Amino acid sequence: MKFEILKKDTITKAKTGKIYTDHGIIETPIFMPVGTVGSVKSVHQRELDEDIKAQIILGNTYHLYLRPGTETLQKAGGLHKFMNWNKPILTDSGGYQVFSLSSIRKIKEEGVTFRSHVDGSKHLFTPENVVDTERKIGADIIMALDECPPFPSDYKYAKDSMNLTHRWLERGIKRFDETEGLYGYKQAYFPIVQGSTYKDLRIQSAETIASHEREGNAIGGLSVGEPTEEMYEMLEIVNNILPEDKPRYLMGVGTPENILEGIALGTDMFDCVMPTRNGRNGMLFTWQGRINIKNKKWEHDFSPLDEFGTSYVDSFYSKAYVRHLMKVNERLAAQIASIHNLAFYLDLVREAREQINNGTFASWKTSMVKQLATRL
Repeated sequence: MKFEILKKDTITKAKTGKIYTDHGIIETPIFMPVGTVGSVKSVHQRELDEDIKAQIILGNTYHLYLRPGTETLQKAGGLHKFMNWNKPILTDSGGYQVFSLSSIRKIKEEGVTFRSHVDGSKHLFTPENVVDTERKIGADIIMALDECPPFPSDYKYAKDSMNLTHRWLERGIKRFDETEGLYGYKQAYFPIVQGSTYKDLRIQSAETIASHEREGNAIGGLSVGEPTEEMYEMLEIVNNILPEDKPRYLMGVGTPENILEGIALGTDMFDCVMPTRNGRNGMLFTWQGRINIKNKKWEHDFSPLDEFGTSYVDSFYSKAYVRHLMKVNERLAAQIASIHNLAFYLDLVREAREQINNGTFASWKTSMVKQLATRL
């Protein structure tokens, strides 16, 4: 994997670039739709490619390991062939499930023991076998196993958790470097910065992660309940240390405003379930602001879903019609909302790239952050 910087903003730390993988080029800054179990919920791969114009999607190692399982994925030739997606894929290591499934897991030096949320069966994830699993899944970019501490965490817990993540990283790197991909193309291995909201821990973790000189670096443990201002503070601290010439990936973030602020702080890659999850529940992100399409005010509004949107659903369906579908729990509503929101997110980072290249990003970002947070 190779990363090329194309243009740097002169006021902020925003930049445009290209990530070169064996499954294609990714233009940065980029947003990655989340396809947890090998499917971006409610969206066909054709729509992801042709309408939403996704350049890379994300899968989750924990969920794919449980279902369909690595045997099926290997027999298919990897996740790309299994789901018929020919562009890049990134896989999380399962580290987020250490946080989100805290009631059914136990952490120890060896790794994390999970009770499956599907059938209660017991499974051990170690830094080594997670690399093996991600090799079998076959994503272009794979994450190291980490512990994502909750917010708030006391200082001792956050420090112990960070040090465990660093020890796991050394074991994971060793396994990754002594093995090869299974399907004839290269994979990149990203370590993850942790440290909760403690400045000294974030500095220490970022320095440790940077010292391993991998192809890219991820920033985890943010957007887990901490105030937005603290998230931005930690992100700025970390990005001042992580090398600029390698892509920086902020995991699980976030709102359109979060993404623009993250870009301004020098981040290159983002993912979040918000476009699809919130869409299924009636929240639409538009260039004018946010819409709760379930509200009665849209009942007789026959204007396009988003007159400035680029997806076919934006001009094809009216607000009144999509509201009706939501109110009667028609599955088409989730599909329309998911396509719209994902297309909006991809349009947002595409426009950010244009603004950076044109030298107008800083002023544009300031006005857009206010506008996008507006509730219509």
